[in-house]
Amino acid sequence: MTGFIDGLLNVSPLVAYIAVFCLVFAEDALFVGFVIPGETAAVLGGVVASRGEVQLATMMALVVAAAIIGDSVGYEVGKHLGTRIMKTRALARHSGRLENAQDFLRRKGGSAVFLGRFTAFFRAVMPALAGTSRMPYGRFLAWNAMGGLVWGTGFVLLGFLAGNSYEAVAQAAGRDLAVVIGLVAVAAFIAWHIRSRRRRQRRRAASQRRD
Repeated sequence: MTGFIDGLLNVSPLVAYIAVFCLVFAEDALFVGFVIPGETAAVLGGVVASRGEVQLATMMALVVAAAIIGDSVGYEVGKHLGTRIMKTRALARHSGRLENAQDFLRRKGGSAVFLGRFTAFFRAVMPALAGTSRMPYGRFLAWNAMGGLVWGTGFVLLGFLAGNSYEAVAQAAGRDLAVVIGLVAVAAFIAWHIRSRRRRQRRRAASQRRD
């Protein structure tokens, strides 16, 4: 893994863009996350940007796009292949964790798609589970896009700020830092939801006064 990371940090800008995009995309679309977690690729993309070799905004946009598109492909895989994909040898070994993910999806619905983005295993399987459960794609896409935006920008920016300390960051990215970013995202979502509800209530009150 160290050799792979060092190699990624010393390639041309175009190859760096393509490699990071493909790794983040494949994590959810092809379950590559069991081998190379997507946060590692996102953090490394930020590190490359911190060295001035690629544009930070472009790297963020590519990571967010890869996360959203990869999740959408994973959703379609689950929708069309159903439980068969979950019974493959690679996933059968994680049956207990899959049951937990399925239960989480049943209880939380769309928010499970958003929150699952911040846990490595859930991130790899949640899109397929959402497709298998026949969650409406529009609903899935909305939650998926919010999660991809927060997760993608957060981890690329983390790598950008970490710079040469990327090894410690990459090792922690799947654990404590993911939890922190996830909690911040949840808090921001709750605040947004409360503000939206208050705006709706004010509009209804104003409409009633006019009537």
